[in-house]
Amino acid sequence: MDLELNGKTAIVTGGSRGIGKAIARELAIEGVDVVIASRGKEALQATATELAAETGRRIIPITVDTSEDDSVKSMVAQANEALGHIDILVNNAAVVGGGAVPTLAETTKDHLWADMNVKVMGYLRGAQAVAPLMQAQGWGRIINISGMAARNAGSTIGSMRNVSVVAMTKNLANLLGPDGINVTVVHPGATKTERTVDVVADRAAAEGVSEADIEAQMDSLNSINHLVDAREIAYVVTFLASPRSIAINGDVIAAAGGLGAAIHY
Repeated sequence: MDLELNGKTAIVTGGSRGIGKAIARELAIEGVDVVIASRGKEALQATATELAAETGRRIIPITVDTSEDDSVKSMVAQANEALGHIDILVNNAAVVGGGAVPTLAETTKDHLWADMNVKVMGYLRGAQAVAPLMQAQGWGRIINISGMAARNAGSTIGSMRNVSVVAMTKNLANLLGPDGINVTVVHPGATKTERTVDVVADRAAAEGVSEADIEAQMDSLNSINHLVDAREIAYVVTFLASPRSIAINGDVIAAAGGLGAAIHY
């Protein structure tokens, strides 16, 4: 299937590593010129050089702090000038999860605001900045990377931020859909990224088992018995970024390998 992405442009926040890097790669393979944006200048430049060499597309690194209004506005303005127009925004920058979850007593407004400001407000800032550009051209795609904590308890702040992303997405979809802009959510679950090697090694040492045992445990978490890879998340996002995804707007796509037993309808 031709995804009709050749010649389009994109911004991917949190694009220097992990899921964001995988998304930037797949978009570029499909013919998209991509701005990757995050806070770390050196990591951005290294990723941009790597992906440009691999894909033959323009991969432009721009630093951004999505917790700051002016930083997001500046990043989008720079991206628009460099690329000529903005077709796709993938909101992916967030406070890194996966660590120890604070207890109820330990949870503070600082914990909450750090997560909500970078992820929820950061995504909203990005959408606000690109929406006028997309509206002017009558087409666009905004894909928000959220997470399965929206559907599963276990992390109070994690669930709150991810549910908030879904609510924001549906509202944006209703507002922007008539202008040719589709807005969707992707929920990754546990995902294999560059960090997974160290996570597996640390868990194996802590539990006194082999790394193969830890990998088997992680594979068993979903119904496909396979820890979803970042590139497999990127396949889903790339489709949603394409004109072929016209029928999907305001909805959530879970890309967690069939995690959980609840029925969502």
